[in-house]
Amino acid sequence: MPGKRIGFLTFGHWQAAPGSLTPTARDALLQTVELAVAAEALGLDGAYVRVHHFARQFSAPFPLLAAMAARTQRIELGTGVIDMRYEHPLYMAEEAASTDLLSGGRLQLGLSRGSPEPAYRGAEAFGYTPGEHETDGDLARRKTQQFRAAIAGAPVVPAAAGGRPSSGMLAIQPQSPSLAQRLWWGSGTRQTAAWAGEQGLNLMSSTLLSEDTGRPFDELQAEQIQVFRDAWRAAGWPGEPRVSVSRSVLPVVTDLDRQLFGGSPAHDQVGVLEGVRARFGRSYVGAPDVIAEALRHDAAVQAADTLLLTVPNQLGVTYNTRLLGTIAQHIAPALGWHPAGQPPGTDAGNAVR
Repeated sequence: MPGKRIGFLTFGHWQAAPGSLTPTARDALLQTVELAVAAEALGLDGAYVRVHHFARQFSAPFPLLAAMAARTQRIELGTGVIDMRYEHPLYMAEEAASTDLLSGGRLQLGLSRGSPEPAYRGAEAFGYTPGEHETDGDLARRKTQQFRAAIAGAPVVPAAAGGRPSSGMLAIQPQSPSLAQRLWWGSGTRQTAAWAGEQGLNLMSSTLLSEDTGRPFDELQAEQIQVFRDAWRAAGWPGEPRVSVSRSVLPVVTDLDRQLFGGSPAHDQVGVLEGVRARFGRSYVGAPDVIAEALRHDAAVQAADTLLLTVPNQLGVTYNTRLLGTIAQHIAPALGWHPAGQPPGTDAGNAVR
């Protein structure tokens, strides 16, 4: 079984604020491509982008992912996550297949109902409204099923014959044959994790769970992962599904690090989100060896095969490359990670340099 995979996840914030190195959307986009190149050189396994609408963050992932694909050779390229309420399933299937073909089959698509957003009923502005008796989650899952069928080559429309429909049926084009096996569901609860397992999707879980049982965040998330795997096996899916979790990991090795992150919370937080009690995971801040030991005791990090590191993208490519390099050299090996393309036991410092 392969060792732990580690990648970065960026929200793609931009704002012309003091200290921001991403004052414009163009800056945020171009710097994300450069960070993917740098992450690949460090031996990391993935470069993922968050998708939000009506905010100064990335909203249209496929042009960005295609640009990242053109500048890299090996690293996985993904989303965490696409809010399916906003998407046209067939058009998205065309874009996803095209991007995957350009990348050489490296796309890892995280899909979901989406997270809280600044827009009031924003998907309706895109022309999508839940049907009668449908929730927002139902709408997202229905459109996900349509998208999955389309990328699997299901026929969707009759062929024309002299201005009339014929008996022949057409599928969307192009097709990327293995993309259907590289879909993930972004889950915030044990219930939706079970649904993902039943559907044969991989599981993507972030630093927020929209439920709270009083247990520490990592233990609740590890329980969610187990519920998912149990549902996968009960549904009879072959093989082992992939599971990713996200963490904010901020090693403090310079005065600038201490100035920026010295006061970051080091414990779980609980709040109310969209009327539901939710639990937010802690940030891992401090000396690299202290963080490594703490992550070794994080139940969900240990249970997952992939760890996505959320990066402060407004600090720029140079800062984030150094941050990822510190993690790769001094923290990730303690989790069973080794640089991609290198045999186990390789000194991660060689890859970083």
